[in-house]
Amino acid sequence: MRNGTRYSWKLLCGLFILLSACARHADEPLVLVSDLDPTIVIDLKYATEDNFVGEVLYDTSLCYLRKSVAERLVRVQKRLRKNGLGLKIWDAYRPLSVQWKMWELVPDPRYVADPRIGSRHNRGAAVDVTLVDAQGRELVMPTGFDDFSEKAHRNYMDLPDSVLQRRALLEAAMTAEGFLPLPTEWWHFDAPGWEKYPVLDVDLKEVVRQ
Repeated sequence: MRNGTRYSWKLLCGLFILLSACARHADEPLVLVSDLDPTIVIDLKYATEDNFVGEVLYDTSLCYLRKSVAERLVRVQKRLRKNGLGLKIWDAYRPLSVQWKMWELVPDPRYVADPRIGSRHNRGAAVDVTLVDAQGRELVMPTGFDDFSEKAHRNYMDLPDSVLQRRALLEAAMTAEGFLPLPTEWWHFDAPGWEKYPVLDVDLKEVVRQ
């Protein structure tokens, strides 16, 4: 009986810790990345027609992430700047309503998350990035953004050595700060603990800056 009581108590304590962590994540605000580090280049593709949908999906080009996620990204930027490089963000927080539009066009979970589950982007806990030089010019990478082919996969090796090295460099810089790479998209990285954040459907213009 004592062992059973002890086990039940540990289970309750573990559940309490988990619920507390989820609550903290839910309260974590979205912040403007440029407020934390204006040297990170912002080029939100879904705020333009230059995307696989072919239409403007965002009502502004303001780029938001959860605060701790944005702070991780700032640390990545500092790492890259030591080598004369930097980050360009193609996508970050994405409203759920936009996810539905993408899913209607490409209902393939390898490339577009099922909106019934919600994307990491819908949680403000994922970012799509590439490398730029010291002047902010994009470097040649395996593919362009939203290339739904095997060439965009991280294990695709039929590429020039210089491109493979840049892909590896970006992944190393991101994973050094805890980001998790998506196997099918070289540009996509998730923040650790992304599943603890709630899915949001707030238009970018309606996000309350913290």
